[in-house]
Amino acid sequence: MKTVEKDANGLQKTFEITIPAKDIEDRVAAEIKRVAPQVRMPGFRPGKVPANLIRKMHGEALQADALNTAVREGVDEMLKQQGVRPALQPEVSLADGYEHGKDAVVTVKVEALPDVEVPAMDDLKLERLTAEVDEKDVDERVKQIASQQKSWKEAAKTKKAAKGDLVVMDFVGKVDGKEFEGGTGEGMEVELGSGRLIPGFEDQLEGVKKGDEKTLEVNFPEDYPVEDLKGQPATFDVKVTAIKTSTDTKIDDKFAESMGLKDLDQLKSLIRDQAQEELNNLTRTHMKRRLLDILAAEHDFDVPPSMVDAEYQNIMNQLRHEASHEDDSEKALKEIEADADDYKRIAERRVRLGLLLSEIGQANNVQISEQEMNRLIAQAAQQYPPEQQQQFLTYLKENPMAAAQLRAPLYEDKVVDFLFDKAKVTERKATREEIEEDLEREDSVEAEKAKAKKPAKKKAAAKKAPAKKSDKPAAKKAPAKKTAAKKPAAKKTAEKKPAAKKAPAKKAAANKPAAKKKAPAKAK
Repeated sequence: MKTVEKDANGLQKTFEITIPAKDIEDRVAAEIKRVAPQVRMPGFRPGKVPANLIRKMHGEALQADALNTAVREGVDEMLKQQGVRPALQPEVSLADGYEHGKDAVVTVKVEALPDVEVPAMDDLKLERLTAEVDEKDVDERVKQIASQQKSWKEAAKTKKAAKGDLVVMDFVGKVDGKEFEGGTGEGMEVELGSGRLIPGFEDQLEGVKKGDEKTLEVNFPEDYPVEDLKGQPATFDVKVTAIKTSTDTKIDDKFAESMGLKDLDQLKSLIRDQAQEELNNLTRTHMKRRLLDILAAEHDFDVPPSMVDAEYQNIMNQLRHEASHEDDSEKALKEIEADADDYKRIAERRVRLGLLLSEIGQANNVQISEQEMNRLIAQAAQQYPPEQQQQFLTYLKENPMAAAQLRAPLYEDKVVDFLFDKAKVTERKATREEIEEDLEREDSVEAEKAKAKKPAKKKAAAKKAPAKKSDKPAAKKAPAKKTAAKKPAAKKTAEKKPAAKKAPAKKAAANKPAAKKKAPAKAK
């Protein structure tokens, strides 16, 4: 096999491989010899069919298989000889005019991963902020839980429903005057002002009394999860069967017992532990942010353009999705597009940090055990409905790149923990508010520009602290209620469904490094 480097532009390289015709013919002959004992043909005993007849019958298919195998192995050998680590699957093309019996000339375009010098981290210095749980915060959370555990009592017949009241009703939904599936129910309860139903539904129930009958006119949102109802005008014939008002919940041992706990002290203890866990996550995020800033400031090397483009699209898609839910979505989208260059620089930073962390991890033998990976997959599968979990597992098995994408955040965290252990860490006391404010201040110019726009601010707010667990520990679940025209929660249904051949979308964050991507053939 002959290899010639035809072009090199930074990390983008083009090679020409010439595979001798004899190599391909030898592979065809070897394959004929291998399959000969299995070939059956009238007039010949099993395994005695002449090679020339096998070639005549199956030669074209055998030739194509031999050529494909030779090309695949030739590309792998070339990459190894040239010391090229592909960022993505190489683009391979056979020269026009190839004929059987002639040498095969193959062009290989590949985007290489850069050679990254692994830094010595012996002098790494970091600061860890520490914070203690404020008992006022614990008491406030208890009050919030109590407010969610409302007790309801039926109001007088003359009571007109207002925001905060519970309306109990029977309903029949219609589109174009015809009832639709799932649009009919009895005894449904809805708290006015909760925003649980589609826009306009709850507002039109204000002022109704027990026994009232009313026809509500609404429009289903464009992102409603039922395809036939998206954007459709509809009417709901409603009969109010009761109006209920809430009563204050007394915070005492009985309140805690109603949630399956021993007493109020146990409830506060659980909330206190949860708050401390949130603080620990905040301080770790703050420390990680400083670590990434240090790495970004001290390392600058070329990164594969295709990886940057992919990361950039992830960021823009997420921001556009968020902007679509703004009050003035058109203005928000324009602001995002105006700062496209800033987001491109953020994407480049993320890719560079991802590659650097990956190299540090490999150089220091940071690994993810099979047990850790299995636990990660099991946790990811639980995010899907039971009937789709096996489909998700099959998807990961058949798509190594999807499994690598799932693995990447865990590997990143393990490398970060390794660096934390290597660093000289000093501690400083701070409050929760101080940590959150510090997290919102991005040191890099690119990140600050990106966060100056409203959609990006929303993202930063979500990033500053891990998603809170429910403030209601060990609470008993209430029985499911009948619902009508529920408002979709930001296309949550679509996000849970594993899309064929499509990896889950990643959230964009200015300081989160991108996962290191490799060609599928080399993904582990």
